[in-house]
Formats: sequence, structure tokens, C-alpha cells
Amino acid sequence: MQSILDSKWLVFMKVAELGSLTKAATVFDVPQSMISRNVSVLERQCGARLFRRTGRGVVLTEFGEQLYPRLQALMQQADRLADDIRSSGGVAAGEVRVGMLPSSVPMLASKLYSLVKEKFPRVRLHLSDGPSTQLEEWLREGRMDMALLLREGPVSDSGESVLAQISLRLIGPRNDPLLQEPTVDLSALQGRPLVVPSHPHPLRARLDTLAEARGINLNIAAEADSIRLQHEIVAAGGGYAITSGLFEMDSDSRLASARIVKPELLRSVVLSTSPRRPHTLATREVLRLIVQVVPELLQTRH
Repeated sequence: MQSILDSKWLVFMKVAELGSLTKAATVFDVPQSMISRNVSVLERQCGARLFRRTGRGVVLTEFGEQLYPRLQALMQQADRLADDIRSSGGVAAGEVRVGMLPSSVPMLASKLYSLVKEKFPRVRLHLSDGPSTQLEEWLREGRMDMALLLREGPVSDSGESVLAQISLRLIGPRNDPLLQEPTVDLSALQGRPLVVPSHPHPLRARLDTLAEARGINLNIAAEADSIRLQHEIVAAGGGYAITSGLFEMDSDSRLASARIVKPELLRSVVLSTSPRRPHTLATREVLRLIVQVVPELLQTRH
């Protein structure tokens, strides 16, 4: 089903997003002259310029910047209405946007795609990955319907479903004596070189708070903001990392891990939804699938 909005405004949004008439023409597979004519028609209708040319393309004028967020919200509503019309017969249909952490992609992406394709062939998945801060921004802006996130400590947001809780683990070289037992006390981190995410990552803040409360000196040897980078530094002899072992590939023969205890540090796996994108039948069905599948996948890994 085509968009309910005038197609010329769809062109406006794409030009604004890409900052280029040429790139927009490529996306729509039409001559650039047609894109230019569409923009000119809109500018005549509005009685004001929408774009200003630069040496590298086009940028929105002040008037265009005022229109853009309102049209973006209108487009989302129009897409939802189109999805509701498609789903009016009780069949899930339309686009569902799901965000996930990069480390969760190998475990979840193909499984979710296959299940949605099998059970809801008229649903079109739009999958994106990124760090937690990026995913949460997309949720706030209404660019994602839902996202799979990790939370440190208690979860109080009513828009989030806790799918599982998992223990944090100390990651180090395979033959490290500290990791030969299944658990390791938090106090054992005293003075040991650590590879941790930088501020304002929630795990970093949590570790700082714990260390201060328990009088533990954290020796930060390196900062790395992805699990993959942390593991590579650890494998190169750079120290120890602290991760959940939740989604990361655990087949790396260079590494070993032990569960941190005294106290045990739990992390929550949550499915967070966007307050700006009301759920259609399609999004409800995909959400239900994720709530069912993720705990099952985690159980097979731990």
C-alpha cells in the first residue's frame, strides 16, 4: 500500500535526510530534474524556500527545519494508518523496526528474521544495530518500535519488559590462574589491569560506585567501548574485561571467564518500546516473538 502522504513530501524528507538532490534521485530511481521539480512545486505552494544550496549539496532553510520534525511525525502516523488498514482483516502486516546491540546480532538477527518470515509473511522487518545510547535515542525519537537492551541494576521503566537476568563475568587469558575456578570474588579485582568502557557507559558508572563503596582500587589499563574491542585487548595481554557473556561469541579459545561473586553482579536483558510509536498488530506479534525467543536462546547458552 502506498503512503497516504503526497509523494512530493516524501521526496522532501529524503532530500533533507541525504542532503543531496542527486542521492535522492538515485534512491527513487528517477532523474534529478524530477526531484528538483518536486521541490520547486512545494516551495511555490509554501511560499518559502525549503533548501539552501551549498558546495556539497543542500541543507534545510530555517523554514525547512521547522517543517521537518512535524512532517516526520506525520509520516510515522501515516505509515501506522497504512499498517492498520492492511491489518484490519486480523492479519499482521506492515513494517516493524527492531534495534539490537551489535553483540546480539549473531544470536538473534537470523533467528528473528526466520521466525517472522515463517509466521507473519506480510510483516516487513527493519533491523538496526548500535550501542545502547544510540538505540535509546532512536526509541525516544520514534525511529524504532522496540529495542533489545542491557540494563545495569533494577529496571523501573514501565515501557520495558525484563526478559532475563545474567551474571557479570571476569574475562581474561585462557590459562590465567585467576580464572581456573567457576567464580571469582569482586575483591580480586583490586589493582588488576582492567579493560572497561569509557564514561558515561552504565557499566563503568556501576563499577566505579561499587569500587568506592568496597574500597577497591580499580586499575583502568585501557578503555574500549565495544565488547569485541575489549576481548581483543584482553587476548593481547592487556588485562581483564568485565562482561555478561550474554551475546558475545564464547568460542574464542584465547579467553576464559569466571562469574563474579561477593557480591554477584546481575544485569538485565530488557525489551524496550518507543513511546512515540503506538503498537500495531504487527509490532505486537514481533514483540511477542522476541519475548518468547530471547529467554529460550539465553537458556541454551548458560
